[in-house]
Amino acid sequence: MIIPGIVKPDLPFNHVIQAGRFLFLTSQLSSDLKTGEIVSGTIAEQTRQALDNIKLLLEGCGATMDDIVKAVIYMRDLKDFDKVNEVYCKYFTKGNEPARVAMQAISPLESIDIEIEVVAYK
Repeated sequence: MIIPGIVKPDLPFNHVIQAGRFLFLTSQLSSDLKTGEIVSGTIAEQTRQALDNIKLLLEGCGATMDDIVKAVIYMRDLKDFDKVNEVYCKYFTKGNEPARVAMQAISPLESIDIEIEVVAYK
């Protein structure tokens, strides 16, 4: 899907694909979707940027964070789990959080400590 104001990736993928009422988002990291530039920072700052990106993409498709049904979180260091959760929980209505998986994985981008991918249903 083309979302106005969002830079189309140079790589062969889209930020969002719609299949029926499902929205599949590519994993989001701490980048500025309007410029494509990586935004460095602490794990909390990177988590916030990734979730802000998800929110922006969903809004561009007419959906909200409450429409997310599944989230997968990839973290460079599982020791950051509590710091990630502190930020993550602020983006969802209590009691309406999506199903979630969190795992350790190293990003191919050296300065990236977290990536979050989601599936939404609108």
